[in-house]
Amino acid sequence: MRHTIRNSPRGLKRLLVLLFFCGLLRTATANDWKEPTQQLARKIVAVTGPGAVAVTVENRSSLAKKDSDTITSALHVDLEALGARSARPEQAAASAAVWLSENPQFYVWVAQVQQGAEATVVMVSVPRGDEAGFAHESMPMSLRKIPLWSQEDRILDVAILEEDSAPKEIAVLDGDRVAIYRLKNSKWQQEQSLGVAHARPWPKDLRGRVFAAKDHLLDVYLPGVFCRSTTGLPLTLSCLESDDPWPLVATAAVGFPASGGAPAVQPLVAFYSASRNFFTGALAPGIGKLTTVGKFYSAAPLPRQNYALWLFAETDGQVHLVDGITDQVAKLGWGSDIVSVKTACGSGWQVLADGVSDDKLGNDVDSVRLYEIPDREPVPVSAALDLSGEVTALWTEGKGDSAIVVVRNKETGEYEAFRVAAGCSQ
Repeated sequence: MRHTIRNSPRGLKRLLVLLFFCGLLRTATANDWKEPTQQLARKIVAVTGPGAVAVTVENRSSLAKKDSDTITSALHVDLEALGARSARPEQAAASAAVWLSENPQFYVWVAQVQQGAEATVVMVSVPRGDEAGFAHESMPMSLRKIPLWSQEDRILDVAILEEDSAPKEIAVLDGDRVAIYRLKNSKWQQEQSLGVAHARPWPKDLRGRVFAAKDHLLDVYLPGVFCRSTTGLPLTLSCLESDDPWPLVATAAVGFPASGGAPAVQPLVAFYSASRNFFTGALAPGIGKLTTVGKFYSAAPLPRQNYALWLFAETDGQVHLVDGITDQVAKLGWGSDIVSVKTACGSGWQVLADGVSDDKLGNDVDSVRLYEIPDREPVPVSAALDLSGEVTALWTEGKGDSAIVVVRNKETGEYEAFRVAAGCSQ
């Protein structure tokens, strides 16, 4: 499914564009970090004044370590020169959390300055590009796809029911059935086919989910229909008309923190339209004080220390960032399929989004890519993973650490399901 997300700057990105076009953001020469570090230091001290300041710098860009170290050192020197001496948090009157992030045109350095109960955001930008001569490291994360199943009928979702070093048993959902396959002698062999009963015709652009369950084999969510497998053999699928909400977070992933001590994701369900191909926007139990958002195609949670940031690819063609208090629109240029995965890399949670990239011949190809969202500004942390056709489904897997992507092959017309796994490159 491809619904192009329009560009609509808001929040920090809107501020960045406004400052840039007003001429308030000056930029550095190709190999010189001196001017932007001095400029950022002046902006920070304009908020804090002279005195003790706790400063942290985190590199979320593709800059090499030697460059980020140089920037960090220069920033501390510039702050000291302006009277803001470095101190530990417990000894400081103010703090400045600095992120070195980037977008396709600029390196964007953002500082969130906290002084008492007041928080102020300041930033500078530095043009980026191959001609700049800056040292780059390879992307900090990598993606690989593992083929699972292909067929002529549209695949809505795949659940991996058993695996060791590789998947051994899978459940494939389409509009008519759930087919159970087991890997034998390196080939998938069908073990069972469980029919999906429904009284009303399916809506156009059908979507659905299949989840492995704890006390029975699986649950199935389809527009206006819920199915549950029996607990004993022979397996059957009991389906009934239902407007029950769909889980936005797989049950197995709820409460499990990502590696590195990142916060855990909390359960959230959303109501799906029985006659259309989107979620209505009603949520339970909600995100902070918000229990409704706009109609959306997909969602991705990013747990933070004290809250959860949710991204919604809404039907208005935009990505909305919701933290329980505010609803901001981000300029991302993604497609309408987004999910989050928990990993041992970076912040512990990343967004996997579909989009279009260039292949080696310069042709547009459908792809997925990982992003960090350190300051409401997406930073790519993996190369684009090219696909054989348009994405028709993208769902986080049960444990939350990988995703299922379904594409329709441009050449064969068949639907192909893959597991997409993320890894740390460093």
